[in-house]
Amino acid sequence: MSEHLHQIMGRHRADPLPERKPAWLKVKAPGGANYLHLKSLMRDLKLNTVCEQAHCPNVGECWHHGTATFMILGDVCTRNCAYCAVAHGRPPKFDPAEPARVAEASRKMNLRHVVLTSVDRDDLPDFGAWAFAETVRLIKSNNPATSVEVLVPDFQGNEDSIRTVLEAGPDIYNHNTETVPRLYKKARPGGRYERVMEIFRTSKRLAPQIPTKTGVIVGMGETNEEIVEVMKDLRRVDVDILTIGQYLRPSDDHIGLDRYVTPEEFRWFSEQGMAMGFRHVESAPLVRSSYHAWEQVQAAGV
Repeated sequence: MSEHLHQIMGRHRADPLPERKPAWLKVKAPGGANYLHLKSLMRDLKLNTVCEQAHCPNVGECWHHGTATFMILGDVCTRNCAYCAVAHGRPPKFDPAEPARVAEASRKMNLRHVVLTSVDRDDLPDFGAWAFAETVRLIKSNNPATSVEVLVPDFQGNEDSIRTVLEAGPDIYNHNTETVPRLYKKARPGGRYERVMEIFRTSKRLAPQIPTKTGVIVGMGETNEEIVEVMKDLRRVDVDILTIGQYLRPSDDHIGLDRYVTPEEFRWFSEQGMAMGFRHVESAPLVRSSYHAWEQVQAAGV
C-alpha cells in the first residue's frame, strides 16, 4: 500500500476543527423566483419537504431547477437520531388525502423524477408503508412519464411493509445506512445496522428488478477504512446506487462534528465504490441522498 493510500484509508481527525467551514462547503442562500414559487406551492398544498426539514444545503440549487423531495406522513419523527434535524416526538394523525396532494404537486411542477421520503412512524401498524405505496400509485397514474424513488424508513424490518411499497412499483427503493456499525448505538439508537442489510436482502428477493440505493454521511467519528467496509457490506447485498456526503451538525444538541472530509477523499470513495461494482456512486461534500437524484438515475441506467 502506498503512503498516500495509507493516509486516506486510516484518516481520522487529529487536529482541532477549523473555526470556519472549508470553502468547498459554502453555498448560496436559497432564493430566486422558482424557489419562492415552489415554496408557496408546498404551503398551499400543505406539504412538507425534507429539503427544508433537514436543513439541506442544496435546497436553493434543487428548487431552482424545479426538483424537490416530498416528506410524507408529517414532520415529527418517532425516533431521535443524534445527527438529524427533523423534529421528534408524537406525530400528528396521518392524513389519508396527502398522497393525492403530493401527486397533484408533482403534476403542477412537471417533475420527471419524484423522490418520496418520510419520518419514522413507529406508531402506525404498517409503519407508513400504505402511504408510500398509495403516493407512488397516484403519481404514476396521474403522471405516467414520471419516475418515482422512495427513500423509506426501516419499517422495523417488517417484510409485509417492504412488500407493500415494492408492489406499488417504485423505480428505485432507497433506505439510508447513514453510518458505520461502531457508531450506530450513538448516532442511530432506534436503528440496527444488520437490519439495514436485511432490508436490502429482502427487497432484492421480493423485487429483484427494482434498483436499490443507500446513503452514508461521514464526519461523525468514523474512519475511511470503516466506510470502505460498509461499502463492501452493501455490495454483498447487491445495493446498486450509493451516495456519500459530509455530516453537518444541525445544532449543539446533535452529535458532534468530528472532521471535514476533503474533496480528494470523496473522489477516492467514488473510485473505490465503482471498482466494487456499484452502478453509480455520488460522493462529494454536499451530496445528500436525493441530491441530483435524476442525474443518478440516468448515470445508473435505471
